[in-house]
Amino acid sequence: RGTVTAFSPFDARADAEALRKAMKGMGTDEETVLKILTSRNNAQRQEIASAFKTLFGRDLVDDLKSELTGKFETLMVSLMRPTYIFDAHALKHAIKGAGTNEKVLTEILASRTPAEVQNIKQVYLQEYEANLEDKITGETSGYFQRLLVVLLQANRDPDGRVDEGLVEQDAQVLFRAGELKWGTDEEKFITILGTRSVSHLRRVFDKYMTISGFQIEETIDRETSGDLEKLLLAVVKCIRSVPAYFAETLYYSMKGAGTDDDTLIRVMVSRSEIDLLDIRQEFRKNFAKSLHQMIQKDTSGDYRKALLLLCGGDDE
Repeated sequence: RGTVTAFSPFDARADAEALRKAMKGMGTDEETVLKILTSRNNAQRQEIASAFKTLFGRDLVDDLKSELTGKFETLMVSLMRPTYIFDAHALKHAIKGAGTNEKVLTEILASRTPAEVQNIKQVYLQEYEANLEDKITGETSGYFQRLLVVLLQANRDPDGRVDEGLVEQDAQVLFRAGELKWGTDEEKFITILGTRSVSHLRRVFDKYMTISGFQIEETIDRETSGDLEKLLLAVVKCIRSVPAYFAETLYYSMKGAGTDDDTLIRVMVSRSEIDLLDIRQEFRKNFAKSLHQMIQKDTSGDYRKALLLLCGGDDE
């Protein structure tokens, strides 16, 4: 359900030559660069980078960095990052240096499947010779940290037959841990939301509504705050629908004054080969405008052109 698929007929050498020509000498032909890089999938971009080095003895990413600027450069360089390294790299930058970017930790760890999380941990270890969990626990604290650690275990129950008795029990436990309790038993929320299967939790949310008269999101909103609240809400939204979660993430990255370009780029690049078509559908349904229209209005120049090509169409 991605907007970017393998380009055919594909010729890595021809693409490498076209890119070299576009960046050689005075001035850069940005149009050629963005057309090639947004219409090839990630595996093909890696082949182009390899052909580029073979033909010219130059590093394509270094050339892009020296020839392009600003958000357009960030977007093109992000497209060149190998898929399996993309999340690990984003997490590394979120916990590097002064201050932690909780938003990135929340977005990635709440939305990735257990298999993807295992992969991220492995790649992190190979690429950076460090343990991701140690790095994250070193930079976070409290219940927020504990839920991140639970998600990092990637031990969510596999989807199978849903046990209605356990659904009822979990819904009651959450109700007692939140609405019925003076103060909140955060641990119960962390354990249930972090470990139960997706189909089980969807039933728990329905049952919770029946028992309490509230959506689980409303309870989380009232009973928790700060980074923990944001992470719990992200987990709930991803259990309900990952594409809807990313549609909302994209919407808020562009809504109001100024654009959160880092988020816009990260989501557009990381979902372009996975579910961007579904995200576009949810966007249209939930925000009464298309993703295409919002990018059109909110960005400009080559950066806008490239994002619109990744978006792959307008849902009128």
